[in-house]
Amino acid sequence: MSTLVPHITVHDAKAAIAFYQKAFGAVEQFRLAMPDGRILHAQVKIGDSILMLADEFPEHGGSKSPRGIGGSPVMIHVNVPNVYHTVAQAVDAGATITMPVADMFWGERYGRLRDPFGHEWSVATLVRKLTPEQMQAAAMQA
Repeated sequence: MSTLVPHITVHDAKAAIAFYQKAFGAVEQFRLAMPDGRILHAQVKIGDSILMLADEFPEHGGSKSPRGIGGSPVMIHVNVPNVYHTVAQAVDAGATITMPVADMFWGERYGRLRDPFGHEWSVATLVRKLTPEQMQAAAMQA
């Protein structure tokens, strides 16, 4: 496992796992279910990275999902070989495009999505490698 691993809270973790499988090719590694069927903890692998997730447990003071707080202050970024393919696949699975794919000054072909559970995703394909100085100069022109 890598040093930094996102751990998100969702409303309906079972459905979220199914969505991430369809949208991003996630492979479920395991899940721990409670007697009422809610997911206490699950792990999926997307590409070479782990995403941990769980259902809301408000009765125990647990984390709230974007639905529980009225949106998400966090964006999860995914690097993919073909951003157009991944965005189309995610939309077919139920995501909403919040920023259409476009070439960005920092060298990525980049777009944004909101998944059906309220989490924000950015999806990108590197099209040209730039130094930080080149990105700063491009930002000033953008």
